[in-house]
Amino acid sequence: MADERGTVVIGAGPAGLTAAYELLRRGAPVRVFEADEVVGGISRTVERDGWRFDIGGHRFFTKVPRVEEFWHEVLPDEDFLLRPRMSRIYYRGALYDYPLNATNALRNLGLREAALCMGSYARARLRPPKDQSHFEGWVSARFGWRLYSIFFKTYTEKVWGMPADQLQADWAAQRIKNLSLAKAVRNAVLPKRNRKDVTSLIEEFQYPKLGPGMMWERCAEEVRRRGGRVDTGTWVTAVHRDPEHRRAVAVTVNGAGGQRTEPAEHVVSSMPISELVAALRPAAPPEVLAAAADLRYRDFLTVALVVPEEFSFPDNWIYVHDPAVKVGRIQNFGSWSPHLVKDGRTCLGLEYFVFEDDETWRTPDADLIAAATAELERLGLVRPGVVEAGYVVRMPKAYPVYDERYQHNVDVIREWLAREVPNVHPVGRNGMHRYNNQDHSMLTAMLTAENIVCGTRHDVWSVNVEQDYHEESAGGDGRGAGDSRHGTGRDAPIMPAPPLGVAGTAGATAASGPDGSAGSDGDGRARKAPVEQPAQIRLG
Repeated sequence: MADERGTVVIGAGPAGLTAAYELLRRGAPVRVFEADEVVGGISRTVERDGWRFDIGGHRFFTKVPRVEEFWHEVLPDEDFLLRPRMSRIYYRGALYDYPLNATNALRNLGLREAALCMGSYARARLRPPKDQSHFEGWVSARFGWRLYSIFFKTYTEKVWGMPADQLQADWAAQRIKNLSLAKAVRNAVLPKRNRKDVTSLIEEFQYPKLGPGMMWERCAEEVRRRGGRVDTGTWVTAVHRDPEHRRAVAVTVNGAGGQRTEPAEHVVSSMPISELVAALRPAAPPEVLAAAADLRYRDFLTVALVVPEEFSFPDNWIYVHDPAVKVGRIQNFGSWSPHLVKDGRTCLGLEYFVFEDDETWRTPDADLIAAATAELERLGLVRPGVVEAGYVVRMPKAYPVYDERYQHNVDVIREWLAREVPNVHPVGRNGMHRYNNQDHSMLTAMLTAENIVCGTRHDVWSVNVEQDYHEESAGGDGRGAGDSRHGTGRDAPIMPAPPLGVAGTAGATAASGPDGSAGSDGDGRARKAPVEQPAQIRLG
């Protein structure tokens, strides 16, 4: 059992708040420090003038029973909606089913383009690309160049911010397993009972009626009710360690009351692991600091536009493969929950995958709203002049980047932390620099709480996404069988790394293919960050 100093939790996202809740469940005192003014991290629900919208989409679906139980312990059943899962691909004025349906795709393409696609596929089968080590070569070998360019290339490059021929093929082999054009055609004509070889996605999911932030707002309330502290607007600037005894002993925080030092028996950290290393006092050795500085992140920006309900669509989101626009995906928040929108209106969230401080990130809100409105009109999804209001939300460090050096860097940091400060426990997506879903981030926190209070020795790094798709309906406890040292968490592509010493922005991971939700979970920031921009522009 921890002593009276208790545990400090850095970050009030899913992992941080889950850790706090589980510690309190076992009678251990806990204090949570969150830099932002709201809880939930990337899983928050932003509210503007009575409109509520997500930072990306958050389907509440899990194969981990204890996570499912946690959700329903925090929120009563009546606060959950059971929502149909629907996503489609937009390309040059047509909507294509996702997962791809051969009949639908060929009908939308038209006879001429369909014939050209089939010819391209035949050529790829007869003379496949010589280099299939990258995403582009691997996919075009199995679908032909024309289908690859329509259904894979543009969206992939929007999401990751780099050419698809610089992404390694391993990710594609996992993500598009068992799917080829021949199988897609066969499954379009065979009876359903014979369709066994293509991954089947879930058809419905749970969703809190006021958005995912409702879960974490309620969880924070429960942590406080049980005697824990949750301080928002308070960020950790230093984690103090005792090198002689190899332990963290305190943290320094800045908040409304100024700077203060808080003692700690344990520190559970969901802040970006690179920032955790930089915050250690005395400082970590140069090789560990260098590994932390070399980790990179992809950032996320949403422009939410209010439109009349007639421009709603049934999809949770639409993937925009059209190369004529920059938007990567469009949420319809009214399709997630009618409680997020107002009568007679819906709110469409245009999502842009960016790097912090690039041109799009720096663009003023008014200009972003005008540009997003123009793109929505150009796509033909609304009539000109119908957008009534717009809001901008920026989320820095939304997704950890998997470049060629990230695993070495994480190994260096992980091994040093385990040896020199074993009572510092990284959890969650950014805390472990692993592209986990919300449920797996929560599971790392649950196991960490047991390790702290019960003295168990769970290998938290073994929590991993199964090789099967994360929304495939199957049983299991959610603890993947992957190598705990080199498992990647949620599967994601490996990016080329920039030269050492260069603050590169050429590659990042923000989604696992079209249905890899770009905003599936996250943890609270441990530093002040311009997460939510309050500007609102009214149009028309």
